[in-house]
Amino acid sequence: MNRRYFLASSSAIAILPLPTFSGQTRLHLKAEAVTQQILPLGDGTTSMLGFNGSMPGPELRLRRGQQVQIDVENGLDEGTAVHWHGIRLENRMDGVPMVTQDLIEPADIKAYTFVPPDSGTYWYHSHYTSHEQVARGMMGALIIEDDVPPDVDHDITVLISDWLMQKDGTLTDEFTDMHSLAHDGYMGNYARAFLSQRQVKQGDRVRFRLINAATNRVFSTVVSGVSGSVVALDGMALAKPHALTELVLAPAQRADLIVDIISPVGFDMVTRQGPYRLADLAVSGTNTDRKTGPIPALALPNLPLPDEPTQHLTLTMMGGAMGGRHEGDNIWAFNNISDIQSEPFGSFEIGETVRITLANDTSFPHGIHLHGHHFYEVDEEGVLGNLRDTTLVNARESRDIICVFDNPGRWLLHCHMLSHAFGGMRTWVNVA
Repeated sequence: MNRRYFLASSSAIAILPLPTFSGQTRLHLKAEAVTQQILPLGDGTTSMLGFNGSMPGPELRLRRGQQVQIDVENGLDEGTAVHWHGIRLENRMDGVPMVTQDLIEPADIKAYTFVPPDSGTYWYHSHYTSHEQVARGMMGALIIEDDVPPDVDHDITVLISDWLMQKDGTLTDEFTDMHSLAHDGYMGNYARAFLSQRQVKQGDRVRFRLINAATNRVFSTVVSGVSGSVVALDGMALAKPHALTELVLAPAQRADLIVDIISPVGFDMVTRQGPYRLADLAVSGTNTDRKTGPIPALALPNLPLPDEPTQHLTLTMMGGAMGGRHEGDNIWAFNNISDIQSEPFGSFEIGETVRITLANDTSFPHGIHLHGHHFYEVDEEGVLGNLRDTTLVNARESRDIICVFDNPGRWLLHCHMLSHAFGGMRTWVNVA
């Protein structure tokens, strides 16, 4: 990574497209080729994929409990599908080809209709050859508004990703490079954050919604110039806000912060070579009306509490470079099996509480994502921890999760390092 290409100044800030509100309950997204200024102004533009003429696509802001129809038009010359990441929706609307729907063929339109049950920070992205289509830019923020918004002066989305590109801005098309697939995956040599606002005032109280939209990179991020707390993870409010320290976000994970602005704000990626600036948020003027006080907790989600688990399953991650052999027919495997098979990893009754041990027997971290549900991470003492839809399991480590499988259907369970999913880390569960 060239340090120059990580410096993003306020004069070259990357702004997210204007939000689209769902007051009329019907929205339209067109997947299409776009040209975007990813590198700083003055450097080359990048030919990518996106939605509605931009990359990232428009930020969608929906109402909790209000049905929405999103018509996805395929303006590409290949098939696609859209997954509404983290939304506990009806199975047939989940956006997974060959599991919950057919492909959206070129020039076709598919209507996705669902009722968002939970407020919070989510996102949408391609789920067909996603290791390539997401790397090319098919992503966008999806915000479900709070019934009673917290007392903040600004609500700012921070969408982070990386791209492998040449100095003139041309994407490097090594999406299925075998060496990358067997290691960390397709990793960018340039990264930045897209913000939904250009500046704030000193003394403002701000909600930041951080989304790791990268295909494979784990972002360790520090936010400077602020004082505050983490109030939600993966869209789920925390019962008690956490202290704001370094944030570690696997691909697809999100974190909501409520902070007070002290000085110009910087978003830095932590690397072995030191901090690399992803974005700046300028500070102009002072908010003299804001009264300081404790950071409030958000309203807790209405999810079923787990009972005593009726099943305890183990999902062992296998393969990759420097990993042990397995019996699957791809680079990676779950429990000796690569890719989606006819039999599910697990079959559960509606409302059943299940404990799953995620055992990483490889030399690389994996972010494991369960569709259609949130689950509890379990700490070393066996205590229920945070609710997540994607959990990061480091190399040679394991983590237990507990999930109440209350959403019927065939649900994908996969590594959200999308190169690893393409390389075999995909399975499914059946809830009936």
